[in-house]
Amino acid sequence: MFSGRRATAAVVSLCALTCGADALAYRPFEGTDAAVADLGELETELGPAEPLRTGSLRLLTAPETVFNLGIAEGWEAVLQGQAVTLLSPGPAQTSLIGNEFSLKTILRDGVLQDKAGPSVAMEVGPLLPGVNGEPGTGATWGGIASFRWGWLTTHFNAAATVTRSHHGDGFIGTIVEGAWDWPVRPVAEVFYEREWGVAETVSGLAGAIWQVSDKIAVDIALRDARVNGHTVNELRAGVTFGLPLW
Repeated sequence: MFSGRRATAAVVSLCALTCGADALAYRPFEGTDAAVADLGELETELGPAEPLRTGSLRLLTAPETVFNLGIAEGWEAVLQGQAVTLLSPGPAQTSLIGNEFSLKTILRDGVLQDKAGPSVAMEVGPLLPGVNGEPGTGATWGGIASFRWGWLTTHFNAAATVTRSHHGDGFIGTIVEGAWDWPVRPVAEVFYEREWGVAETVSGLAGAIWQVSDKIAVDIALRDARVNGHTVNELRAGVTFGLPLW
């Protein structure tokens, strides 16, 4: 049986191995797209209770929250964090992890801004300490390019990170989405991530996004990954909505 301290360490270690690159976020993916929130709009991404299993560990990841605020034309500020509860083995233990603040900006207007050619964006910012989680700070930088061919849209992501434990981390991934004018569009993502000296992850995800309106989207997806040779299964679901503040 795990003691409280060992339970916390298990949660932190597992989340470091399974949560992917911290700086990038676009429900239900680990990566993101080359777009930002409109000026003065607060875009909120919320994830309800999501079960996660790896080996004998059973966890509940909820709530996962991301706030994207359009602070200037072509710029947004991003604040995010996630609560993770270890269900078994041992007594329940909750940690707040993945805390960070970042800035995202559009480097090139393209298809996602209703213009010709690829959209290109950059996201950069610090990784903040956890609560009952991994201490220390880090930093991350990510580049994103989005393309569209007819009904198919893709987002290519690459990120370099210095983790809170001061390890180097590299992330590369691709998101594929169906036509944006479909009420429900199929989505998929594959990515590879390596935190040198700690973990190597290969992950695949498949799901769907229901575009309820211009400002509301609901997502659901299944993720299957291999982390250091161990299988990780995860169910993801959530909602994204925009609220104009000014």
